[in-house]
Order: sequence, then C-alpha cells, then structure tokens
Amino acid sequence: MSREMRRIAMFLTLAWLPLGAPAQSTTANVGAPKVVLVELFTSEGCSSCPPADALLRQVNGTQTSAGQLIVGISEHVTYWNSLGWSDPFSSDVNTERQNDYSERFHLDGVYTPQMVINGAEQIVGSDRAALVRAVQKEGEQPSLMSLRILAVKVAEHTVRVDYATSGAMPADGADLIAVLADDSDRSSVLRGENSGRTLAHVAVARSLVRVAKVQAAGEHSVEMKLPASFQPAQNHHVILFAQMPGNGRVLGVDTKPL
Repeated sequence: MSREMRRIAMFLTLAWLPLGAPAQSTTANVGAPKVVLVELFTSEGCSSCPPADALLRQVNGTQTSAGQLIVGISEHVTYWNSLGWSDPFSSDVNTERQNDYSERFHLDGVYTPQMVINGAEQIVGSDRAALVRAVQKEGEQPSLMSLRILAVKVAEHTVRVDYATSGAMPADGADLIAVLADDSDRSSVLRGENSGRTLAHVAVARSLVRVAKVQAAGEHSVEMKLPASFQPAQNHHVILFAQMPGNGRVLGVDTKPL
C-alpha cells in the first residue's frame, strides 16, 4: 500500500464511526451536528458503479467524528438500460434529477457513478477522498434550519408523514422531497458489463417526489402514494429533505423506518 493510500485509509477510519441501521430517525435540532445527504446516481449496467455502491453501503447511516450523520440514497438511472442489462431499480425520475444536477453544475453531461453531497457539490461516486472532503466541507456550513420526522403511517396505498420544521425558513420557500427507499437490495446481473455478478445496494429509491413547499416553521403532514414496486415484507424507510428550488442546496434531512 502506498503512503497516500495509507493516509486515506487512516483518514477514513477516523472520519466515520458506526451509527447503526440507516433507517433510524435523526433527532437533530438547529445548532446540532448536521445531517448530510449523499445521493448516488448509479446503474447495474455500469461496470464502474459497484465500487461506488460499496462506498455508499459503508458510509450510509454512519456518523463522522464531527457528529455528522450520513443519509444516503441510491438513485438508479435508465440510460444504461439499452446496453445489455435493464436495471430493475432504475427510474426516469432519477435520470431527470441527474440531468437537472448536470445543468446546475455546468457539466458536459451525465455520468455514472456520480455522488451529489447536500445538493452542493458533485464528485465521482467511487472517490472516497473526495467524499470525505465534501462531507467535511458541509460540516463547516451553518445549520440554520431543522427538519424532523415525527411519525410515519402506512395505509393500504399511501404513506402519511408528520414532520416538524424549525429555525430560519427560506424567504421564497424550499422544495420538500420525499423518498421511499428499500433498506437494501441484491440483484444477479445476467447480461451487460456486470454479467455474472451479484450486486448489493442500500437505500434504493423506489419513489422520489416533491410533496410540498417548506415556507413556515411548525408541524405539518404530507401523503404520498406507495410505488407499485413496494413489497410489504421487505424493509423500507422514508427520507424527507428540504432543498432549495432548482436542485439547490439541501437545508434539512431526516429519515425513519416504515
């Protein structure tokens, strides 16, 4: 192992401490350690993606030495589906979201694997050192707003989420985005660049939708439809986050099991 690799390995050991299952709710208040949202745009048709999937598995639901909780989302895109393997977790919504990020970050186009940290910075999804730097950078930003899930209730075809916001609200409001995610998934890939491999994922987005506008502090409720892919016997969690319009900075995040 090179000196640089040893330095990175040591840095990662110090940076992340186990927190527990990713579906546990955060209880952050304004001024408390920040929750950092890490979105991974990935595809089972991409041979460069499994290392990024593994990196998200390692950091999702963990806490840094500075007290930052990492909340991850695997957002599988569709543009690899015509190249030998159709990713069963892919969604046009994820592809459109990545396209919006590409425009916002002034990139030449979309690519996988890509991570977006708190809507503020994008990196190659398998770059551990860049992820550490980005998370540290987010820890230096002031936590002006708090978002906390109070309760989640699953009905036959819908999910109701009660949540509370506090602190400084954006003058023009922020988008409230709800994600219904599988805790984990595995897939045996039969064709394409990952043919013959069994791939593992965490926090796989099965539904990602803008459900409200955050404009005032207080307690609120939203409802969303359960996706057709929802399997009651499987473990799931909901992720709720407030984001400035135009796929801007993420202001607050929380997660809770279904």
